[in-house]
Amino acid sequence: MQIGDIVKCKRLDLSLIQKELESRSGVTQSMISKIENGSAENVSIDVLRKLAKALNCALVDLLPEADKNTNKKDFL
Repeated sequence: MQIGDIVKCKRLDLSLIQKELESRSGVTQSMISKIENGSAENVSIDVLRKLAKALNCALVDLLPEADKNTNKKDFL
């Protein structure tokens, strides 16, 4: 699963349409749509924070499992 798939699943779990998520998060419906369909490149941490807060989850919950399991030494 990619970030967009995760955002969409969490949004649907809360029975929200994209416009409602826009109202809750301050992220435009257009951007939410791009994120969900995978056409948004380099989504900022600020946008992810806003979405996570609106979706009642931690920012890390929006990341794919592969990104969560990266070793710290990979960044050194």
